Amino acid sequence: PFQTLTAPAPFADETSCQCRAPHEKLTIAQARLGTPADRPVRVYADGIFDLFHSGHARALMQAKTLFPNSYLLVGVCSDDLTHKFKGFTVMNETERYEALRHCRYVDEVIRDAPWTLTPEFLEKHKIDFVAHDDIPYSSAGSDDVYKHIKEAGMFVPTQRTEGISTSDIITRIVRDYDVYARRNLQRGYTAKELNVSFINEKKYRFQNQVDKMKEKVKNVEEKSKEFVYKVEEKSHDLIQKWEEKSREFIGNFLELFGPDGAWKQMFQERSGRMLQAFSPRQSPNSSPTRGRSPSRSPSPPWVFNKASPPSSPKAASASLSSMSEGDEDEK
Repeated sequence: PFQTLTAPAPFADETSCQCRAPHEKLTIAQARLGTPADRPVRVYADGIFDLFHSGHARALMQAKTLFPNSYLLVGVCSDDLTHKFKGFTVMNETERYEALRHCRYVDEVIRDAPWTLTPEFLEKHKIDFVAHDDIPYSSAGSDDVYKHIKEAGMFVPTQRTEGISTSDIITRIVRDYDVYARRNLQRGYTAKELNVSFINEKKYRFQNQVDKMKEKVKNVEEKSKEFVYKVEEKSHDLIQKWEEKSREFIGNFLELFGPDGAWKQMFQERSGRMLQAFSPRQSPNSSPTRGRSPSRSPSPPWVFNKASPPSSPKAASASLSSMSEGDEDEK
C-alpha cells in the first residue's frame, strides 16, 4: 500500500545506505523483470538542480519508476564544479541538497557528486544504471559526458519536460527585472541588497506610487460603476412602481369623473332633487277648491254688501250671524 513519506532522504556520506546483498551485474531486461526485495535495482541520476522545479521532479519520477524494484540515488554537484563548468547558480549547494532531500522519489542524496562518472564512483555506490535524458551533454571537453556509460550498457534514458527549465526561469527574471526589483523594494528590501543604484531606486519607488494611485483610481471606478448600477436598478424599480401607481390613479379618476363615473351619477341625482325641491307641487284632484264653482265663491266675512248697507246695528248683527251660519252649513 502507498505510504506518505514523513522524513527527508538521507545523505550517502552520513549513513550506511548500501546494498547488503552481493552486487551482481544486471542487464536492463533482468531489471525490468524484477529483482528480490533485498536486491533493489540501484539507479543513479545526477544534475545541478538549481531552482528545483517540476521538470526536475518529473525526471526523478521517471528514474524511480524505470524498474519494478528500484532504489534512486541522486548526485548533486557542488558550487565549485558548477561554477567552473556551467556557470553561476541562483541557489547555493546547501539549498540544492536540501531541495533534493525533500523530493518524494529520492531515496538517497550524494553531495559533491563528480562531473564525470568514473568506474570507482560507480563501484563505490554499487550503481546498476544511470538515468538521464538522451540528448548529448557536451561539457568538460567531451561531446557527451555519458558516452562511456552508454557504451557500457548502463544508460537508461528519461524524457525532458518541455516548457520548463532553470534557464527559462532565469530568463523570466531577467526579462522582468524592473518588476521584481520594484516588488522587493515595496516589500522592504534595501537598494543595496538588490544592487540597485540611487537613481533607479527613486525611479522604482515613484513607479510603485504611480501603480498604487492607478489601483486606487481603478477601485474608485469599480465602486462608482457598482453605485451607478445600483442607482439604475433602483430608478428602474421606482419608474415601474410610478407607472403602476399612475395607472391605478388614472383608473380611479376615470371611475369617479369619467363619462359614466360615479360623480356624474351623483351630480344627476342631486340636481334632480334640487329641481324637485324648487318646483311647486300639484294639488290633488279631490281638492275642495277644484270642486267649487267660481260663481259660488264665498266672500270674506268682512266684505259688506255695498248695495244694501245695514240700516241699524241690530240689522248688522243679524247679517253677521246669518253669514256665520252659512259658513257652518258649507263646512
